[in-house]
Amino acid sequence: MARILLIEDSPTDTAVLTQWLERHGHQVTASGNAEDGIAACKRERPDLVLMDVVLPGMSGFQATRALAKDADTSGIPIIIISTKGMETDKMWGLRQGAKGYIVKPPTEDALISQVNAVLAG
Repeated sequence: MARILLIEDSPTDTAVLTQWLERHGHQVTASGNAEDGIAACKRERPDLVLMDVVLPGMSGFQATRALAKDADTSGIPIIIISTKGMETDKMWGLRQGAKGYIVKPPTEDALISQVNAVLAG
C-alpha cells in the first residue's frame, strides 16, 4: 500500500482515480489545484504524486518542476496524468521531473501498472 497524492481539478476524474487506487490498496488524498498540492506534498510526504497538467492557476508542468527541484520533495516520484497526449507534451513532462506520463482517460490496468512500476523504483 502506498500513500498517493492526487492533484486533479476534475471531481469526476478524482472520484474515478481514487476508487481505482483504493481498490488496489492505496491510500489517496486529493488536492484541486497545484498550489494546494505542493503544500500537501511538503506536509504529508506521500509515496507518489499523480499530477494533472491543466489546473487552475499554476500548471501541472510548473508544479512538477517545483516539486522536483525542492530538496524536501525531490525524492517523491511524480506521474503526470493529462489529456495532453502529444509526444512533445510527454517529453516536456518528463523533462520537468516526472517519472511517468499517462494520457487521459487511462484504463484501470494502465494506471495501476504505471503506479506499481514507478513505486517499485
